[in-house]
Amino acid sequence: MNIESSKSNAMNRRKFIGKASVMSAFIIVPRFVLGGKGYIAPSDQINLGFIGTGKQGSGLKGSFQAIKEVKIVAAADVYGAKLQRFAGELNQYYAGQAGQSQYAGCTTYADFRDLLARKDVDAVVIAVPDHWHSVISILAARAGKDIYCEKPLSLTIKEGRAMVAESRKHKRVFQTGSMQRSWTEFRQAVELVRNGYIGDIQTVKVNVGPPPVPYNLAAETVPDTLNWDFWLGPNTPQNYHHFLAPGLADDFWAKWRDYREFGGGGMTDWGAHMFDIAQWGLEMDASGPIMVTPPDKDHQFLTYQYASGITMTHEPNGNQGVTFVGSTGTVHVMRGTLETTPVSLKDKVIGPNEKHVYQSLDHYQDFLQAIRNRTKPVADVEIGHRTATVCNIGNLAYELNRPLHWNPVKEEFANDDEANKRRGREMRKEWAV
Repeated sequence: MNIESSKSNAMNRRKFIGKASVMSAFIIVPRFVLGGKGYIAPSDQINLGFIGTGKQGSGLKGSFQAIKEVKIVAAADVYGAKLQRFAGELNQYYAGQAGQSQYAGCTTYADFRDLLARKDVDAVVIAVPDHWHSVISILAARAGKDIYCEKPLSLTIKEGRAMVAESRKHKRVFQTGSMQRSWTEFRQAVELVRNGYIGDIQTVKVNVGPPPVPYNLAAETVPDTLNWDFWLGPNTPQNYHHFLAPGLADDFWAKWRDYREFGGGGMTDWGAHMFDIAQWGLEMDASGPIMVTPPDKDHQFLTYQYASGITMTHEPNGNQGVTFVGSTGTVHVMRGTLETTPVSLKDKVIGPNEKHVYQSLDHYQDFLQAIRNRTKPVADVEIGHRTATVCNIGNLAYELNRPLHWNPVKEEFANDDEANKRRGREMRKEWAV
């Protein structure tokens, strides 16, 4: 796939920041001012651009396209075949909704920067591999776009903090794709824990997969419509294998997650969901543990310790879930499952005068509502960053195979230059934002 034209891209690279700096947040006029019931005024519509059109992006497309106040007007991807499939499915959907034979409202881009340069795009949905999250999110914030970015938020700790800083600087609404925060069973589990229904928390068990391994796949021929160098983006060159970027006929989740160069293994893939619930329950959304110890003679599992004395273990047993163990009971939560000891706690109604967490019943609507109100959504960028940090320091402890003392205020390790160096990574010059 060719990237539009070299002339167009050169213009965008020179002028992008200048163009982005003059973009301002759009103003939404309530629909009742301009029309009757069911009328969606142009200024009440939120125009979305999708960056990443693979398996996860297609799933998110289905969630957002069904919302009447939303219109997906643009999409970008380095894999041309996926991009055209995405746009074709979307245009067919909108044509059907309008009772038309065809619709051509989704413009496609081979370079996401061309999408970000559009003033009519209010927000972006970022569903690309983890090694791209920080770069695209930061450039989107500078372009004045609100952001929905898939989890885990970032590949490294420093990139996550930079995403928070740029989002705050440019006053952007930023929703992390940790949608379990909008699911009833997880909210109930967290409120039971926070209100002391299982006594004092002693430990938390998190069941997710293992850390990543170094990239080791054999080289394959790059598909005609895939710009492999652009797929790598900030990363140093690596050979192509279809496990990293599955083709249209491949019905499996991309396996870049398994490799250290691109993702964080099960620790960040499912860990960004389940460690997130642990952090939520422990009221650590703006902080984190102070120490992490890899398995050794005294620790069967990787073990985190919080300043409160509470410990949290990573126990990869194949079931993705979280168990809070208290002095008088337990709360175990998985997707679609909430189990408690005593059993009666499962259906406990949390009273109006007790502790309640932010209530979101729909992760996507919550993002849109935050855009309208200019407020923080349920999984704000700081929350996403703190959760990713828990996962990342765990991976570093596995990799370095020694205990690490972590300062969640300064976001640095105590007396460990090597660990501190690995809070970030080297990025190719063009993408070192």
